[in-house]
Amino acid sequence: MIEIMRLTKRYGEKTVLDELSFQVKPGLVTGFLGPNGAGKSTTMRVLLGLDAPTSGQGLVNGRRYATMRHPMREVGALLDANAVHGGRSALDHLRCLARGNRIGLSRVTDVLEQVGLAGVARRRVGGFSLGMRQRLGTAAALLGDPGVLMFDEPVNGLDPEGVRWIRHLMRSLAAEGRTVLLSSHLMSEMELTADRLVIIGRGRLVTETTVGELAARHDRGVLVRSPRAAELTGVLEAAGARVETEPDGGLVVRGLAVAAIGDLAAGGGLALHEVTPRSASLEEAYMELTADSVEYRAGGR
Repeated sequence: MIEIMRLTKRYGEKTVLDELSFQVKPGLVTGFLGPNGAGKSTTMRVLLGLDAPTSGQGLVNGRRYATMRHPMREVGALLDANAVHGGRSALDHLRCLARGNRIGLSRVTDVLEQVGLAGVARRRVGGFSLGMRQRLGTAAALLGDPGVLMFDEPVNGLDPEGVRWIRHLMRSLAAEGRTVLLSSHLMSEMELTADRLVIIGRGRLVTETTVGELAARHDRGVLVRSPRAAELTGVLEAAGARVETEPDGGLVVRGLAVAAIGDLAAGGGLALHEVTPRSASLEEAYMELTADSVEYRAGGR
C-alpha cells in the first residue's frame, strides 16, 4: 500500500505539491492523472527518496523508502527508461541491480524472458530503441518480485503489441494482490487498464474515483429522435426531465433513464427512431475536471 500524507514540495517560491494526500491500495491498478506540471513525477520521486519533501511524507507499506535495506525487493519502479548506462548490456545492468539487492541471478534471466528481451540480453543498451529501454526498465522494476510497483508513462515508445502487453502486465500484477500505481497521459489506456483514478492538478488532489464514476459525473444525457419531437418533449418535461433540442431536431434528455423515456413514449403512442445514451469519454471528463489546473496551455489560432 502507498500512502501520501499532506505531502508538500517547494522549489524556491514554486509549490509543486500542496498538502497532497491519497492512498493506493493493493489488488488494483490505480491510474495517476494530471496535466503537465501537476506534480505526478515529483510525487513518485519523493516516494522513492529521490527528492526530499518540504513537509508531509510518502510511505510504502508504512515505511519510508530510505529505511528499506533491500528496496527493490519491496518496491519496483520505472520512472525514466533512459536512466541506464549505455555501455552495459541489458544482462549486466540487471545483474548489478540484483547483486546490490541480494536477488538471485536466476531472477535476471526470468525477467528478461518476461519482458521479451532474452534474445538481446547481451547487446549494449546504448543501441536499444526507446521501446526496448521501456521493457528493460520494466524488467528492473519486476526484478525483486516486489509487492508495490510504480510506473511513469511505461508505454512510451512501445508498438501496439507492446502497449497491449503492458496493459495485460499491469492488470495481472494487480490480480496477484500487488499495489500498482500507473501514471500516463493516454486516456484510452487508462480507460482499459485502471481500476481507480487519482487525479491531481497544481499539486493538489482533484478527485479519487473510478473510470465509470468519472464518466457518470459528466453525463451527456440521452439522445432521442422522434417524428413527433414536440409532443415527446412535453411528455418528458411533465415527467421531470430536462430536454434540449439540437439543431438537427434531436432531443437531448437529462434526468430520465433510457427505459423511462421508452415507457413514456409508448404510453403516449409516440414513435421513437433513436434512443442513445451519451456519456462522456474518460478524456472528455478528465479535460473538464482539470480545466482550471492546466499550467501550460497552447495558444489558439
